[in-house]
Amino acid sequence: MGPSTTAESTAAERDARRINARDHGVNPGEIAIGVIIGRTSEFFDFFVYAIASVIVFPRLVFPYVDPLTGTLWSFAIFALAFVARPLGSVIFMAVDRAYGRGTKLTIALFLLGTSTVAIAFLPGYERIGGYSAWLLGFLRVLQGLALAGTWDGLASLLALNAPESRRGWYAMIPQLGAPLGLIVASGLFAYFAGNLSPEDFFGWGWRYPFFVAFAINVVALFARLRIVVTPEYTRLFESRDLQPVPIRELLATDGKKVVVGAFAPLASFALFHMVTVFPLSWIFLFTKNPPAEFLVIEAVAAVFGVIAIVLSGTIADRVGRRTLLGCCAAVIAVFSGFAPQLLDGGAAGETVFMVIGFVLLGLSFGQSSGVIASTFAPQSRYTGSALTSDLAWLFGAGFAPLAALLLSSQFGLLAAGGYLLSGALVTLAALWANKTLLQ
Repeated sequence: MGPSTTAESTAAERDARRINARDHGVNPGEIAIGVIIGRTSEFFDFFVYAIASVIVFPRLVFPYVDPLTGTLWSFAIFALAFVARPLGSVIFMAVDRAYGRGTKLTIALFLLGTSTVAIAFLPGYERIGGYSAWLLGFLRVLQGLALAGTWDGLASLLALNAPESRRGWYAMIPQLGAPLGLIVASGLFAYFAGNLSPEDFFGWGWRYPFFVAFAINVVALFARLRIVVTPEYTRLFESRDLQPVPIRELLATDGKKVVVGAFAPLASFALFHMVTVFPLSWIFLFTKNPPAEFLVIEAVAAVFGVIAIVLSGTIADRVGRRTLLGCCAAVIAVFSGFAPQLLDGGAAGETVFMVIGFVLLGLSFGQSSGVIASTFAPQSRYTGSALTSDLAWLFGAGFAPLAALLLSSQFGLLAAGGYLLSGALVTLAALWANKTLLQ
């Protein structure tokens, strides 16, 4: 059964088709909106879990160890989603080929929403003992599998329609979802943590953002299906420009591109967690600042990240994505040498660290997906971009909070900077070694 015969498999798809018939298709602006909504929903889920892994799960799931050890165990479970994502791509690409993209998206987002909202009902160690950690790990693996399945090809659709002189601009659009998702997630947790008593927050307040995540996923599903079922999208799919190719076939023909694409944006992905998840854990564990206050700082800094991502599109179109990524990696290397120590500098130091970090993150992360997608031919771009993104997140970000917290707790904040420096050096090496591959 092919995509054309299964496109009508869900009620949501049928509704989306009716709207398209009435509105006569979807324009590029609507594609961009669909991309942003989809990525924002994914990153909102991501950050809701990340924040809870710092301020909730160590106390709820690991109360029998000290807070630092509990957070390290929580970060180990956090990494499971990144380990599961490549397997998720294999599974859902097979679903895509057999039953169509609408079916794949519906299953993936339903699984993502269900596993996320299930965390809201997670019983703690006091109720079910060590099974609480096993249950959390299981739900986290499901989140990782589902996140891989939410790859919809809309970013590739934008890239395929991008004028030669504006590829950087189109490449940055999907990346806006990261800071937008963080702003909403941080705002929600800051509100509940700042306005509830500790008993109420740890009893029930922390669970509400997970319910919100489920609602946002429903909106994101329809926004994506609105585009995926359009005739324009279907033509690109049937012409193989957005066809999911088997993973084995991709690795046989474009294995080198997958490897380069996974390591080229490593500085961006390492910095991603160094300015989002790790700082919150350090502030929560080693300073007296309330987490709600820092979450507000994080949300404000993320606004600078949004601006920097937009600027990355303009800059990349003028100097080239490879040049921009290389320059950003060099600056990130310098940043790693002094900036982490600012987290011990009170509210002022924290704010400076976060703002500078998010500006650098926006400029580099804004083009990280573009440099990945641009290495593949149109017919393999859909699957190649998905798998390469999975591997880049795994190597660059999956274990970043765990490694940074472990190193900094043992050797000081300078050691966390050394971890970030290693990511910047890998990016520079990948860009230097592959001058003809990455343009």
